[in-house]
Amino acid sequence: MKAGSLFRTNPSGFPAILKSMVLEVAILNVLEDRVSEFQAAFVRAQDIIASMSGYRGHELQRCIEKPNRFLLLVRWEDLESHTLGFRNSPEYQDWKELLHSFYDPFPEVEHYTLIQDGTYVNSTTG
Repeated sequence: MKAGSLFRTNPSGFPAILKSMVLEVAILNVLEDRVSEFQAAFVRAQDIIASMSGYRGHELQRCIEKPNRFLLLVRWEDLESHTLGFRNSPEYQDWKELLHSFYDPFPEVEHYTLIQDGTYVNSTTG
């Protein structure tokens, strides 16, 4: 592993751990008068998502130009870990209770998979 690297790489230098992961992306537009409250709730909510099967990591970024806009990136082992496992779990109800009242409009969630040399990497077949 290279010094300072968070991911093991294969001989080509491509991050092997990322090859089959799915990246969940959500732009969160938080009500302007509730940003501090949202951030405090997210501190609690991140423990919920981090405990889920198939979870591989997350980050929450705050927009510089629009301080009430956040970018949530969650790495999952596969799509089903998010769409079936997390969203159908009792823990998801707790997540919703903590966070869903802060958004306007409600965020669209999309899922991405890594490509290498312009070729799609199918997360279910590798």
